[in-house]
Amino acid sequence: MTKELFREDGYLKQCEAQVRQQSENKIALDQSVFYPAGGGQPGDRGVLRQQDGTAIEVMDTIKDRESGQIWHIVNEGITLKPGEMVSAEIDWERRYSLMRLHSCMHMLCAIVPAPVTGGSIRDEGTARLDFDLPEPPDKAALNEKLNALTSSSHAMSLKWISDEEMKAQAELVRTMSVQPPMGSGRVRLVEFADVDLQPCGGTHVANSNEIGAVSIQSIKKKGKLNRRITIALA
Repeated sequence: MTKELFREDGYLKQCEAQVRQQSENKIALDQSVFYPAGGGQPGDRGVLRQQDGTAIEVMDTIKDRESGQIWHIVNEGITLKPGEMVSAEIDWERRYSLMRLHSCMHMLCAIVPAPVTGGSIRDEGTARLDFDLPEPPDKAALNEKLNALTSSSHAMSLKWISDEEMKAQAELVRTMSVQPPMGSGRVRLVEFADVDLQPCGGTHVANSNEIGAVSIQSIKKKGKLNRRITIALA
């Protein structure tokens, strides 16, 4: 299992790591700051920098859910030796944008009183959540409520609970299609003070005011009860 440094600190931009294994164009390290795609958040990009300064581009990051190993996807023909030391460095500007968007999705969950049926975060500074709603909410009113949260100060904190505690607090789960990862013995909760508390493995900003101004681009009907709300960073 790769040690997931980003779970405890989403602001880590780089770490020293040892190459553990390579399979074709996938490289596994003993620890990593690279977030693997999951929970609607894209995998990180960046570089693996060798001791001589050579930078190897990481085009995507994925996780083997069974083994817990994180794979850094590189170009074909790249070879790293097991035991070799590298500096793993994420594309911070891209990651920070994804963090702001992911945290904004939690703000949106807090003001739309309905279960979430799906969602995704995109590189171009937009994200969307689908809600199980019979009628669409008022766009202008929702936009005002959302910006009130993203411009005010609500500190983010993390805590871990056991699988058993998670099962006893099923009301914390907002998503109908995706359940929090269980089986390792503990589940991570993300809390924005006085606003939102839910299980989540993604990376988030330390305070809601880092999200800044946002705009609701559209609210669309995607099925009988499904309403898709798309937001963009201003």
